[in-house]
Amino acid sequence: MLTSLRADLEMARRGYGRYAAYPGAAVAGIFTNTVFGFMRAFILLALYQQRETVGGYDASAAVTYVWVGQALLMTVFMWGWLDIAVRIRTGDIATDLVRPIHPLRAALGFDLGRAAYHIVFRGIPPFVVGMAFFPVRLPSEIAVWIAFLVSLVLAVVVSFFFRVLYNVVGFWTTDVRGTMMLGGIIANLFSGFLIPVSFFPDWLAAIARATPFPSIVQTPIDIFVGAVSGPAIVGALVTQIAWAIALGLAARWTFDLGVRRLVVQGG
Repeated sequence: MLTSLRADLEMARRGYGRYAAYPGAAVAGIFTNTVFGFMRAFILLALYQQRETVGGYDASAAVTYVWVGQALLMTVFMWGWLDIAVRIRTGDIATDLVRPIHPLRAALGFDLGRAAYHIVFRGIPPFVVGMAFFPVRLPSEIAVWIAFLVSLVLAVVVSFFFRVLYNVVGFWTTDVRGTMMLGGIIANLFSGFLIPVSFFPDWLAAIARATPFPSIVQTPIDIFVGAVSGPAIVGALVTQIAWAIALGLAARWTFDLGVRRLVVQGG
């Protein structure tokens, strides 16, 4: 077990180091995230000109929602990730299969390292800028901060397994970009990144909550802003865990199915 843990930590270190090698990209990303944060915050605040609350959020909660969302954008990284698909296309996946650690486990460790880098260097700076210009509010209880951090890790795991599912399509087709784009559109809408799910009409909100996507964005933000509190936090975390397990099993089954197809065809 200790050896496996060391392997996981090493993959996380490599994931962190891969993105830390490009500080220029981080600076550009901070600027872009901040600009879009201002745009989204002003648009949402316009909804509060004639009312005090919308969808259960007051103006302060709404702008906090925006800036936490901007901080999580690259951390949870719902679209644009094709690492496994590229390795399938190039044949490098064959090398991964003979290593002592399962390719998905290695990729998850790598992705957690990537997420750690992005929350620190692409997430916190725009959030601090948002705090300087908008009535952003922070959790006042240590327990809420802990719950938020746990929820954030679970959000990354749920997002990872979702991304694996559109990547392993590469076992059956040479180009997964169409699948990735479709998944990204659905995830953008139903995760609560664009607007909180509670802003949706009841029928659309019900559909969104029946998917794993709110567990990627909406849940950690709701815990942070206090839209979910008390015992409801436990329920929210359990839901995230359930989706992580369900998508993890689906990703592992689909990946192994693709590997069997590859082996049968002599790949």
